[in-house]
Amino acid sequence: MHHLIIYSNHQRNSFLKLILEEVVRQYQNRGDSVTIRDLYQMKFNPVLTNDDLSAIHSGIIPKDILTEQQLVMAADFITMIYPVWWTGMPAILKGYIDRIFSYGFAYGDRGNGVEGFLKGKKAIIFSTTGQPHEEYQANGMYNAMNMTTDKGIFEFCGIDVLDHIYFPEVPHVSKQILIKYLNSIEKILSTSFIETLR
Repeated sequence: MHHLIIYSNHQRNSFLKLILEEVVRQYQNRGDSVTIRDLYQMKFNPVLTNDDLSAIHSGIIPKDILTEQQLVMAADFITMIYPVWWTGMPAILKGYIDRIFSYGFAYGDRGNGVEGFLKGKKAIIFSTTGQPHEEYQANGMYNAMNMTTDKGIFEFCGIDVLDHIYFPEVPHVSKQILIKYLNSIEKILSTSFIETLR
């Protein structure tokens, strides 16, 4: 199995980086191959321009977009790792979606209405938040983010989202709780891979 990990975090040394390292470790322990796209390290340009759209519509895909689309196509399993900012993903990651998951590549109309073209791919999402779990659960924010991200983006494109894991209050909890979060990743991924075999 080949994994594409799309990682979005501006801090080089952070809890999210530890999540990335643990996820990679778990995938490699399974004997799977991994490609990591660190959007900040790449200095990825998140702005979808008129020139981009004109090129895509004419069938001439800009080189940086084509490179990422080829990586998406080569992946069996897509993992996204990012902090929740303003109840969504960071702008650089949203821009990645805007530019890479384009009409004609990730979705389109082949005569039977709009459909997702990335069927058969699986995904899992890891997000950190600054707010308590109870607060996001009570105000419906988890459901809202799952609807707009998991369903509105990935499932719309045909990708089967196996889980969206939220690690709450990361800037405020103890080191022991952060370790507990990291230790849970092995079980989370094992459960997800069991799901892929069904």
